[in-house]
Amino acid sequence: MKEIQVDDLLEPKIQFATGNEAIVYGALLANCRFFAGYPITPASEILELMAKYLPLLKGGYFLQMEDEIASIAAIIGASWNNYRTMTATSGPGFSLMQENIGFACMTETPCVIIDVQRSGPSTGQPTKPAQGDIMEVRWGTHGDHNIIALYPNSVQESLWMTIRAFNLADKYRVPVIVLSDAAIAHMREKLVIPNQNEVDIIKRIPVTIEKPKYHPFRTGYTHPTKVPEMDTLGGKYHTYLTGLTHDWKAHPETDDPEVHEKLVRRFYEKIEDNKDDIISYQEEYLENADIVIVSYGITSRVIGTAIEKAREQGYRVGHFRLITIWPFPAEEILDLSLEIKKFIVVEMNLGQLYHSIVEYSNGNCQVDKLFSIGGKIPTPKDILKVIKKRIL
Repeated sequence: MKEIQVDDLLEPKIQFATGNEAIVYGALLANCRFFAGYPITPASEILELMAKYLPLLKGGYFLQMEDEIASIAAIIGASWNNYRTMTATSGPGFSLMQENIGFACMTETPCVIIDVQRSGPSTGQPTKPAQGDIMEVRWGTHGDHNIIALYPNSVQESLWMTIRAFNLADKYRVPVIVLSDAAIAHMREKLVIPNQNEVDIIKRIPVTIEKPKYHPFRTGYTHPTKVPEMDTLGGKYHTYLTGLTHDWKAHPETDDPEVHEKLVRRFYEKIEDNKDDIISYQEEYLENADIVIVSYGITSRVIGTAIEKAREQGYRVGHFRLITIWPFPAEEILDLSLEIKKFIVVEMNLGQLYHSIVEYSNGNCQVDKLFSIGGKIPTPKDILKVIKKRIL
């Protein structure tokens, strides 16, 4: 029997697809071969499609777990067996995953978590879009840690951002969150699916040192880096994992503040030192702009029409779209704040990234806002009203 290839499954190459479908296609093209999850609106289609496709591929495994806690635990374990792994959930399930997200940070386990946001808190509005998990993504798990979170705004970008998430996870040995929402997840747009040989795959750093010299969390064996080489559990090397503070040999060391500081600062620095590689954003009409709208995800889809109407009326308006949400592009916001008169932050929450814009603009310009909750996506008319407000 002929072995089924990813390219054989993902036909036709041009589809009228949803955001959830695009995420699945991106994961398969990125060589994700292990998925564990639990159904939850509006992310359930991701689980359903992974159940359909993964068993058909060589080395593909799909597990429906009893809950979201078990789901993320399973993908962490599979990652240490050299699988690219993913789970998908929405707000309530994402909250349940927080403890194990911290474990993945502490053990430097690459994995991808899809959070298709819906309105909350609690059960909230299961079928309505929201952007209410923005701060939870960054600070939901306890303790000092660093995280990478990406937020596409289209079906096509959902495919490519999922691929990029797997590459960043393996490159920096971190859990990477791909944010979506009920609107992007369920809307249909033209999707162009690349062949797998057109997809760049960044592999995790393999262990190359001789066995007696290997220690699981030592860095810089083959080149200067703050990312350790990664063994496969059960392989020829002795690898220990613990959620406790540990030294470079992975031995628990909970009483020494120097060991803890060295470990956790490295978690921070392997992301902070590589922000130029990780952070991505889109700029439009910034030349000579004195008002800049900051948006991300689904809210960014309505900005273009608002800017066109505002410019027709003589307002010099630009757009800064966040694609990488975390780490936050603080330097770019500061630089912009020195050149403009006002930021307008548009988001579907009551101001989760607004406070970051206020902080990093450092009082150099006014920061206005347009918040929307209850599943209502801001309209160009709503945005135009804020644009026309007097600049102080």
